[in-house]
Order: sequence, then structure tokens, then C-alpha cells
Amino acid sequence: MSCEGESRQLQLLFSWGANSYGQLGLGSSNDELLPQPVTHFPDNKRVITCITGGGGHSAAVTDAGELYVCGQNKDGQLGLNHTDNVPHFSFCSALRSIRVSKVSCGWDFTLILTDNGQVLSCGSNAFSQLGIPQVKSCSVPEPVQTLHEKVTDVAAGLRHTLALTESGQIYQWGLGMASHAKRFSCGNPISPFFTAKEPCQIPGLANIRGKKVIAGSYHSVALTDLGELYVWGSNKHGQLLQKEPFGLQPQKIKSHFFLEEMIQSAWSGWTHLIAQTETGKVFTWGRSDYGQLGRKSVQDESDREEVLLQEYCTEKSLKPPACIQCLTGAQQHMKSVILQGITFHLQPISM
Repeated sequence: MSCEGESRQLQLLFSWGANSYGQLGLGSSNDELLPQPVTHFPDNKRVITCITGGGGHSAAVTDAGELYVCGQNKDGQLGLNHTDNVPHFSFCSALRSIRVSKVSCGWDFTLILTDNGQVLSCGSNAFSQLGIPQVKSCSVPEPVQTLHEKVTDVAAGLRHTLALTESGQIYQWGLGMASHAKRFSCGNPISPFFTAKEPCQIPGLANIRGKKVIAGSYHSVALTDLGELYVWGSNKHGQLLQKEPFGLQPQKIKSHFFLEEMIQSAWSGWTHLIAQTETGKVFTWGRSDYGQLGRKSVQDESDREEVLLQEYCTEKSLKPPACIQCLTGAQQHMKSVILQGITFHLQPISM
């Protein structure tokens, strides 16, 4: 790729892990235990600005606003107007005239955020996760029509969806969390956003201004402009840092868990979370039996409030090497850019 200034850089993409559907983008369906260079990426002159993955598919956005996809496609989640699996990154030609700013993958669906704040979705709609109630699935990205305000962020859970608007309002739709919510509601009505087939504003967050939305398998997270985290949904592995097994309404995580520091950014795997504070400290909590918290804990985090989450990294040791473009959680592991069962690593090379 060409960069502004006197130096030029090339960006190499590596992937490894599960690859049953070609989600590593290597041109095959063989699992890989060691990092392998992705040589089939169509345009190696572009910088990858966003990369993510779902149950068996992967998606990447370049600095030109182009979307590339690979992997499982039985529900049309690649948006290529067919349902064949694709073992190498392919350009989503349906978006040729649209500039993409972000992509987020659920289990079998894909969310696409455009530069002008429009949300598109494709793939399975079995749980109404696309926000397009009249279809069972989409093999070409279709707009979510009922979001009437510019959207600045999206997040896909296992089978539910979050969106953040320009005014800081947060919406959820999809039935992925509905059965869990009903189970723990003791027969009481549950909030409409758990069963919404189209974007539904979350009442408990109406008075806050969102900065970022994050989704796990059955939990949701909102980061506010004040550096606070609100969480709701499943607490099976201590993701919510509270006593209840399921959060039926958004609850703010108490600041003492983060040494009274504001949260700068946050990420989530299927069942664990990561938060970075304003001074660069990183905290991890939730499921830990596969070492996904990056520290010695081998049991899920306790939800006892008197137990302070141990600091994982100091500001000095956290500063990422130049090769790491983003930090993302995955199902059971965490390294570089990590997806559902696979890992991607971006390596810039100065020339």
C-alpha cells in the first residue's frame, strides 16, 4: 500500500485456526495450527481497516471502503448473491457504489455500516436479526429501513443486533436473547427490545449518550460518552459483574472495578469482555477456562462486588506494537484480531 509521507508500507495478513468453510481466506478448507499468509486477498495495495468474523465466515473492510468476505455462505451471509461457500476473500460487488466503514458478523449473518450512516444486513433472518422482518434470509445486503437517524456503530451478537445512532441512542433487535430473558423474568413481561424484529430503542439507556456498542453471544454492552459501561443479558460467566444470572435491563458497571477510571474502549468475545481505561490499563473478565482472559485465572470471574478485577496490563506494557490494528475478543481466545475460532494478524512492513 502507499502511505502519505516519505515512507511506504506493505500490510501482510495472516490467519490460523478453524477453517471448515474457508473462513481463513486461504483458498482451502484445511484447519491451520500456525499463522499462514493470506495470499488470495484481491487488492494487496489497500489497508485493512476493519476485520471480523462470525460462526464460519469472515469479512474485512479496506481504506477504500470496500468489503471483502469469505467462508460459510449457506444463508447468504457473504452478500454475494449466491449461497456457495467461498474459501478466499472476495469483493462484495453488490456494494460497488457504496463506501463501507464497518462490518460486524453474527453467527450466520452480517451487518454492514456505510460511510453515510446506513445499516445493511444479509444472511439468516431466522431470529429476526437482520432487522428486515419480511424476509427469511438475504443473499444481497439490504437496508434496515426503520432506522431513521444516521448510525455511527453496529455490533452483531450470536443472533441479535445493536446499533448506535448519531444522537447517542441505542437500539437492539433480534430474538437471540429472548428465550433467556423469558426464563429469568419469573413470568413477568420482558422488555420489547428482546423480541423486536426491527430496531427497538432501549428505554433504560434513553438518558445516556452512547459512544460504542458491543455484543457477545447472549449479552450486550454500551460504552457511554462519560466512559461508563452498561451491560445486560446473560451473566452465566460473570460478564455483567452482578449477582443476577440474567440482566433484564441495562445496568452500569460500578467504577471501582476499573479503579475509578473512565473507560476509553471495550471489546467482547462470546462470553468474556475486555475494557481499556483512559490511562491505558486493561481489564478482562467473564469466562476464563480456555485462558481467554490473558491471566492466571482458571475459573469464571466471580460476580461478588468486593472482588476487584485484577489489572491485566499497565499503561506502559499495554501500548500495542505497530502491527496490531485493533483488539477484539473471540469465542474462546484472544490474540491480535481474533474472530470466531480463528485468528487474523495484520503486519505492516516499512519500506
